[in-house]
Amino acid sequence: MRVSISDSKIEMGKKAAACGAKYIRLAIAENGVANIVLACAPSQNYTYDALVEEKGIDWSKVRVFHLDEYIGLSDSHSASFRLNLHKTILDRLPIKESNFYPIQGDSEDIEATLNSLDREIKSCEICVAFVGIGENGHVAFNDPPADFETKKAYIVADLDEVCRNQQFKEGWFPTFDAVPKKAITMSCQEIMRAKVIINSVPDTRKAQAVKMAIEGDVTNMVPASIMQNHLNYYVFLDSESAALLEKDYE
Repeated sequence: MRVSISDSKIEMGKKAAACGAKYIRLAIAENGVANIVLACAPSQNYTYDALVEEKGIDWSKVRVFHLDEYIGLSDSHSASFRLNLHKTILDRLPIKESNFYPIQGDSEDIEATLNSLDREIKSCEICVAFVGIGENGHVAFNDPPADFETKKAYIVADLDEVCRNQQFKEGWFPTFDAVPKKAITMSCQEIMRAKVIINSVPDTRKAQAVKMAIEGDVTNMVPASIMQNHLNYYVFLDSESAALLEKDYE
């Protein structure tokens, strides 16, 4: 685990993007293609703003897998992660639409959707996964207690009250009751299959979750803690999210 603490969110995003871009270029050079995973959350926007400015990446050779999505929301809903991934990064880069593998959370056949996503992602190697940490310590929508054992690439997750309240407070939904109770999420084991994990986590409200996730025990009650076991795990924080850490980092 490598932890980088920046004075500002913009600096944090630039460092995270530079690190991720390095491995994207390497994958293209070695394999002719780079398969990446993108999370959709306000915490990732600083990284994505910097990533679109990175030079020397042939984005036509990049394939994007979607990390998670609410069940029941169309891709035109203002809170849809598909919609917001397009706004925050996909529409700002020359990525082929056919190279984006979205999660159809409003599918009439969720099981078929899960199976299709599973086949696609397991047929390739993920070079970089860009992920965050939730206020409840989740990674993707793997809320506590997370399933650390499943080998399925994508699963249906029940969203806990802390998670749903975070989505409400961030302004995605008009009321707490409007926040969906279920989502499709990439599993913890599938995230761990990525060669490199880039974890960007700003803001004071994430400080306690960050402390538990990177300095606490590995436990499914703090799902993001599983990433401590990854060989190429990079954590990028700002001064606010790092405020409760006790160990010395750069």
